[in-house]
Amino acid sequence: MQSHPVASRDEWLKARKALLRNEKALTRMRDLISAERRALPWVKVEKNYLFDSPDGKKTLADLFGDNSQLIVHHFMFGPDWDAGCPSCSLVADHAEGALVHLVNHDVSLVRVVRAPVETFDAYNKRMGWTVPWASSHGSSFNFDYHVSFTKEELANGPIEYNYQMTNDGWDELPGLSVFFKNDAGEVFHTYSSYARSQEDIVATFMFLDLTPKGRNETEAMDWVRRHDEYDTSKKAPTCCHA
Repeated sequence: MQSHPVASRDEWLKARKALLRNEKALTRMRDLISAERRALPWVKVEKNYLFDSPDGKKTLADLFGDNSQLIVHHFMFGPDWDAGCPSCSLVADHAEGALVHLVNHDVSLVRVVRAPVETFDAYNKRMGWTVPWASSHGSSFNFDYHVSFTKEELANGPIEYNYQMTNDGWDELPGLSVFFKNDAGEVFHTYSSYARSQEDIVATFMFLDLTPKGRNETEAMDWVRRHDEYDTSKKAPTCCHA
């Protein structure tokens, strides 16, 4: 940082305007990709998934509540874990502020984990989150949407993640899935994304990317901590796919 180039105001302005052209191009490309995403065909969900929740058993259709659109945050929290993934927890922190806007725009957001209800309930309370959540423990939901993998699958590899086969897998990996429910109560899968796809909804990334030091990481997301652990020296586990 000490040897970074220093320029006159006019030189800086010339470089800044050149960057602005690319920033505008990125915005236009994002609009194009969003339109293509909405134009994707849908797949009818035929399985009758059943989830555990603090309010009892729920179907996938139940997770919509009163809305016709549902975003599922595939949160990495395995059945035998004692805490949630730090990176998924960072995403969850940001979702809290968006919730009131989503539910008033016909969108429900639900966090789905594989941890048993009582285990995640304790972690959820620790984090102070309010976004609804459910456990898919005992269901094939996470496996069908390629965010959880058995020990046998990992041992025999490769596994399918982010629409390709890879040997770089964990038993739990992050993702987002989107569903639509019509007036007849039929549920359709409209979209899923994985790996770094969640970066755009994490404002911390966007803020850090504005600064001279950026994310200041030596390995992908090695700086991320659960929000109640920043005053400790505990290093974030490498449990997430970069």
